[in-house]
Order: sequence, then structure tokens, then C-alpha cells
Amino acid sequence: MNRKIEFIDLKAQYAHLKDSINSRIQKVLEHGQYIMGPEVRELEQRLEAFTGARHCITVASGTEALLISLMALGVGPGDEIITTPFTFVATAEVIVLLGATPVFVDIEPDTCNIDAGLIEAKITPRTRAIMPVSLYGQPSDMDAINAIAARHGNIPVIEDAAQSFGAEYRGRKSCNLSTIGCTSFFPSKPLGCYGDGGAIFTSDDAIAQACREIRVHGQSQRYVHTRIGVGGRMDTLQCAIVLAKLDRFDIEIRHRLDAGENYRSLLDDVPGVQQLAVHDDRTCVWGQFTVQVEKREAVLDHLKNAGIPTAVHYPVPLHRQPAYQSLCYTSDTLENSERVASRVFSLPMHPYIDNDMQVRIVYEIARALT
Repeated sequence: MNRKIEFIDLKAQYAHLKDSINSRIQKVLEHGQYIMGPEVRELEQRLEAFTGARHCITVASGTEALLISLMALGVGPGDEIITTPFTFVATAEVIVLLGATPVFVDIEPDTCNIDAGLIEAKITPRTRAIMPVSLYGQPSDMDAINAIAARHGNIPVIEDAAQSFGAEYRGRKSCNLSTIGCTSFFPSKPLGCYGDGGAIFTSDDAIAQACREIRVHGQSQRYVHTRIGVGGRMDTLQCAIVLAKLDRFDIEIRHRLDAGENYRSLLDDVPGVQQLAVHDDRTCVWGQFTVQVEKREAVLDHLKNAGIPTAVHYPVPLHRQPAYQSLCYTSDTLENSERVASRVFSLPMHPYIDNDMQVRIVYEIARALT
């Protein structure tokens, strides 16, 4: 009998890590320091060592990581942030919340990441940061983006790495590729907790200090508020869970890479499927395994009837979302973003997916396209 296919199998992961996770949680329950307990700093130090960044600041979510980073740079009304419209709404949402304007740049149709070659034309005297997204688990062309930023007065670059933690670009870890890197520990991410959480990475001491103060209501010390801040801490229990998962993370990344290569090999024989291009100078950790097809809805219906879960990341680019479209954040057509949004869908992907499952999934895709 065929095993049920899960889109993301957190139960299988827990089975491998049960003793370690339970032990970590129990220690927190015993010491009772649920906010800013010792596991918070322990996790930050482990993540600093993993990425090579000088500083890691854990925060309440990936969204909070982006927001606090922008606040640390002093972003506010009248400022512009260059980013991609083909991403989860949080990328642009935090910009708008601070009164700044997202300036959308179209994507590469084969990677779905921001097209670095289009960024420079969008820079104005009001540009305060560039925010590329490492979509689906593969970093953007960060060296090219950093070079553009450097030519224009060292504009800060913030990598939105919510889907790419553990990936590499030219031998360097995602989240340590630019001025600031931000990631998410949402449960479905490559390194996830059992609630919400995130982290900010930087090697800039002043930015790190600002982020640390902003996450605790702008405090430089207890009841001394030197900045406007937020309640943005990652709680101790979630840090403990990520610490347990971090012990197996390298193994899970290898499993993700293997599963991604297996999908790619199987799909090579299926006409009508456009796969994500993965560049030789970077790795993709497959935060989502996403492909493109024509007549997507018919394919999704077939897969649903075959018991195969799918998702669409993302069906409507941000410049076409009601809350953003009405504010006229771009005059461009952004054709690649719009076309890709009508074609993409994501397949089940996690470290514990096996070959038999992947063969079944690809077989049903082929059936749907014949």
C-alpha cells in the first residue's frame, strides 16, 4: 500500500529528533526562563558559527527580522526600497509599514529571483536599501547586487533568506552574503521551529546593536529606551527546538539536495514541465520545489485527485495585489513576474521524502500533461 504523501512531513522529522527535542524543551520547563533564556544566546552563537556572520539576533518571526532590519537602517517615509514583486507579501509589507515605498524590479524567468541587471535603473537619491529574495531556496546573484549597491554609495543590501537558510553562494552561506541577512524559522522552512521565529545576521557592529535594542522595545538597558522599538523577541522554547534541529541540519540539507536532484532527473523526461534553473555557483536547499506548467489548474486538479498535495508560491505578484496595486508602486508591466505567477506550483518537498514518493508524484504529473 502506498504511503500517504505529505507536502512537508514534520512528523517524520520529529520521529528522528524526538529525544533531543523533548530534552531541550524539558530543560526550559525546568529553568523557567521563557523569555531571553540561555537558549536564546546559545542559538545565536551556533548560528553565527554556521553562517560565518559576526552577529545573529534572533527575533519573533521572519517578518519581524525584515522589519527590525529596516528600522535599524532608519528607513521611513519618503524612502524607497528596491525589491521583487514575486515573493510573499511580508517582503513589501514591512517597507510600507514604515512609510517607505517598495520599488519593484522584475525577475529572471528561469530562477524566479530578482533580475540584478534591472536594479541599477531603479536607483534614485531616495533609495535606502536593496532587498533581494532568495526564492525557493536559491540565493540571488548577490555579488552583482552588492557591486551595484557599492557603486551607488554603499546602499545597504538585505537578503530576504526566509526560504534559503543553509544554501550557499560562491562558497558563502546564505544570510552572510550582504549587509544584512534575514531568515524565518516558520515550521515549514528548511530550519524551522514549532511556532514562529526568525533571525537577523550582520557583520556590522552598529547595525547589530540597533537590531538588538529594537527587538526589546528600543532598550539599551532595562527601562532606558534609546530607540523606537518593538516586542520582537524569539521565545526560549522556540530557540530550544531550533537548537535540537540544528544538530541534524547538515544531514537534512544533504537529503534536500539529493531529493531536489532526484526530482530534477525524473522531471527531465516529462515534456511540458519547466524546472527552476540552478546556477553552478550556488546551491538551492529547496525551501519549495517549484516548477512551471501551462494549464496549471488542470494539473493541480489531477494531482489532488491522485492524493498528491501541492501549493502555489505565488499566484498573484505583489504589484497586482489590491493593497499594493492601488498605491501605484510601479509603472512597469513586470511581465516575467506575471507570467511566472500564472504557471508555478510547488511539489511535496522535505528531507524525508523518498524515491518511491517522488516517482509517484512525477508519474502523475506526466499523466496530467498527456
